[in-house]
Amino acid sequence: MRIGVLGTGTVGRAIATKLVGIGHDVRMGSRRSGNEHAVAWVHAAGEQASEGDFADAAGHGELVFNCTAGTASVDALRAAGAANLVGKVLVDVANPLDRSADGMPILSVCNTDSLGERIQAAFPDARVVKTLNTMNAAVMTEPSRVPGDHVVFMSGNDDGAKRDVAVLLNSFGWADDRIIDLGPIATARGPEMYLPLWLRLMGALGTTEFNVALRKG
Repeated sequence: MRIGVLGTGTVGRAIATKLVGIGHDVRMGSRRSGNEHAVAWVHAAGEQASEGDFADAAGHGELVFNCTAGTASVDALRAAGAANLVGKVLVDVANPLDRSADGMPILSVCNTDSLGERIQAAFPDARVVKTLNTMNAAVMTEPSRVPGDHVVFMSGNDDGAKRDVAVLLNSFGWADDRIIDLGPIATARGPEMYLPLWLRLMGALGTTEFNVALRKG
């Protein structure tokens, strides 16, 4: 499959590397083609890897990952071009963390809205699925790094899109019974609002390699 990955940070590079490793043709996108992180990733990832600007990557992909900074995601997707997202599954991995103030980052949107919902509203012809945003990049792409039956959440309005994303998650190592479909895109509010707790757990545990496990009584 041809996949566009928007974002050249740790999450974008981890997801793009995993996708190339399991056989996909991946184009990484940034604000401008020739981004030094994207070029370095292409050299390391091999012949199934390429780079360009956001529009290049979105146009290339049959499916698109949003791995940009959450406070800039809507603008990045506008730069990618609404026409390049029509009918496509758009996997939103970003979190709306505002790091502009001193101290712990805060959520720029929460409670009555979410970044996932804002993206779906801004691009109504895309099939937005929120997932993988409740863990660090290494665990996203290799869940075995954390022992036990920990889970990944998924939100979206389009059941077919969620089935497609579940197949991708399977290829990352997430078994079906560890993929929790929360429901429509409005349910993305919950996983996004988990991030302040995740940040404090990271500080308390001294590691980023942990995740949520569920036990039902």
